[in-house]
Amino acid sequence: MKIIIAGATAIGSHLAHLLSRSDQDIVLIDEDYDKLDNLSSEYDLMTLHGSPTDIKTLRQAEAYDADIFIAVTPDENVNITSCVIAHTMGAHKTVAQVDKFGFVDVDNDGIVKKMGIDTLIYPEKLAANTIIKGLKLSWVRQRWDVHGGSLVMLGIKLRETCEILNQPLRLLCGPQDPYHVVAIKRGNDTIIPGGNDELRLYDIVYFMTTVNYISYIRKIVGKEHYADVRNVIIMGGGKTAVRAAKEMPSFIKTKIIEIDERTCEQVKDDIDDSNAIVIHGDGRDINLLKEENISNTQGFVALTGNDEVNILACLTAKKLGVRKTIAMIENSNYLSMAESLDIGTIINKKQLAASKIYQLFLSADVKNIGYLASVNADVAEFTAQSGSRVTRKKVFELGLPPRCTIGGLVRGKEGMLVSGGTQIQAGDIVVVICHETNMRNIEKFFTN
Repeated sequence: MKIIIAGATAIGSHLAHLLSRSDQDIVLIDEDYDKLDNLSSEYDLMTLHGSPTDIKTLRQAEAYDADIFIAVTPDENVNITSCVIAHTMGAHKTVAQVDKFGFVDVDNDGIVKKMGIDTLIYPEKLAANTIIKGLKLSWVRQRWDVHGGSLVMLGIKLRETCEILNQPLRLLCGPQDPYHVVAIKRGNDTIIPGGNDELRLYDIVYFMTTVNYISYIRKIVGKEHYADVRNVIIMGGGKTAVRAAKEMPSFIKTKIIEIDERTCEQVKDDIDDSNAIVIHGDGRDINLLKEENISNTQGFVALTGNDEVNILACLTAKKLGVRKTIAMIENSNYLSMAESLDIGTIINKKQLAASKIYQLFLSADVKNIGYLASVNADVAEFTAQSGSRVTRKKVFELGLPPRCTIGGLVRGKEGMLVSGGTQIQAGDIVVVICHETNMRNIEKFFTN
């Protein structure tokens, strides 16, 4: 597959990282020599110095023969223009990153398609959706819904109140049990567990279950005392905060604290149809937080443009009694540190956007794919095709690659957990979790 990425940005470089694990023909275009040099030395790809809106540059990149053209520069006008040119030259599929919600509004979908752009990526909306999921389940670090919620994967940090510590998983997750453990983060290590592995204190554990058993999972991990979020304070009035406020469920009361007065007024205009309250002030000011009743606030979300401020603000909120904290972290070097500081859920827009784009590269019938940053693992939903390898044998006989597991499946509308003796059928939507294994190596199990 020939892939052209326009923009050696955070999203572009993360895409290069994901794609470099497979044998793809990748061309990365940017006007910054230093960025290109750094990425070409790190990943298996070809770099091209130039503007993605320059026809000569696109000809050199052979955009006319591209299976997919992805524009993720910081300028949405460059992204849109380059996609239109690439489409006109013959690129099979185009993807553009945008920074205005109006482009991804469903009412404008037909216009965008006529322009020759197949997919639009709006990272702020992806981040807002992740934030809201995190607030709905205050005791969960990360939630992944399979096929509209027929199955649910929950990432949870285990504390002293957990009932299932230090026991072999073969005694906890049998064929008749209502959950499976599909991944474990222990310190800096990721474990795709087997029957002899045990859960330990402070592990971040990913459980696969059905919606009916979410409350059961909450009980066995000892999180029943965690208060559900009814009030949330968002620090920072950027685009992600606006999207989160506009899409926040009505049962969660939202306050946005923004330090810049002009931005504050803009946010008020942008969210005039929501129930959120906008406050001019510094979200790091403890006295202000107390005035805004942080003692009765169950959720705190730090969305400023400064990673250090977001981390420290979440730590402060925790000390003031907030149970659920969420921090936006854009610098990848800070992710492991933020995790070790136990600040709660971490949002990284570049990883969310790259994961959304990544699913376009898989030729099997993939419904959804994402990247679990805390365990450095991919998770995807594959549809088993008739006659494919995955339908010919039971799960334990398939010979799946190491560090890969099947977490569950959806048959019809029913979510089902998977054991070694499960026989997958054609049409089943199967959830696969992989650590350090390229999804394209799994793809062949599901295609003819």
